[in-house]
Amino acid sequence: MSETSFILTLTSDPLPGIIAAVSTAVADLGGNITETNQHWDRPANRFFLRVAFVGPQGLTAPAVEQALAPTAEQLGLDLNVVDAASPPKIIAMVSKFDHALLHLLYQIRVGWLRAEVVAIVSNHEDARRIADHEGIRFVHLPVTPETKPHQEAALLELVAETEAELVILARYMQVLSDDLTRKLSGRAINIHHSFLPAFKGANPYKQAYTRGVKLIGATSHYVTADLDEGPIIEQDVARVSHADTGDDLVAIGRDTESRVLARAVKSHLERRVLLCGSRTVVFTK
Repeated sequence: MSETSFILTLTSDPLPGIIAAVSTAVADLGGNITETNQHWDRPANRFFLRVAFVGPQGLTAPAVEQALAPTAEQLGLDLNVVDAASPPKIIAMVSKFDHALLHLLYQIRVGWLRAEVVAIVSNHEDARRIADHEGIRFVHLPVTPETKPHQEAALLELVAETEAELVILARYMQVLSDDLTRKLSGRAINIHHSFLPAFKGANPYKQAYTRGVKLIGATSHYVTADLDEGPIIEQDVARVSHADTGDDLVAIGRDTESRVLARAVKSHLERRVLLCGSRTVVFTK
């Protein structure tokens, strides 16, 4: 028998009976739960739930939301249901460093990431060859102080036109305006180098080499008006030693950045990331 698959996520006050009510509603629709994760964040006093389930052929996400509407109203649930079988549409933004973009495209090609890249956007022409090779639409939006408002408006038009639900800054080396970050709140993910200690400004890997660091890392987070201060989704580090050159650190850093960004995107696309103020709840399998 054919099945449909869904992912339900919700946030609410930590009230009794939420899991029971959701489970009962899924069962009444003929659904079967395949995975469930929950978390009560006591400092924020918020409850988070993610439920993956399969249902009978013909069942739709709006029908599930409608069936749960009375419960959502009664318990004050901020609830969302998506069709898990439909690959989410994404836009990837890149400047000249293409390692993170190439890693994303590879993981999509082999099926580890389930997504449809509807456009690659860049402020340079370098990535056009990648887009052409992959058969992906390439949009060149060169940015200057004078053109920035117009180009950001063009990006928002592209998001609306393609119905992209996520914008990925895969080493896109332009600071987004406060207005754009507000409009893309929770829908834009960035990757940046994250060192202990932190090295700001130009040539961070060179600074790290000069200081003789033993750990380098990367952080992927949601984009906010506070540069590199958005809610963190994924992080990782790699050990280095005195024997590593500056070029070695660059290579190790790029590899770490690529993997961290891909893991963050995967968590978001699978609806495993729920916002909790300036922090995130990230459910794993």
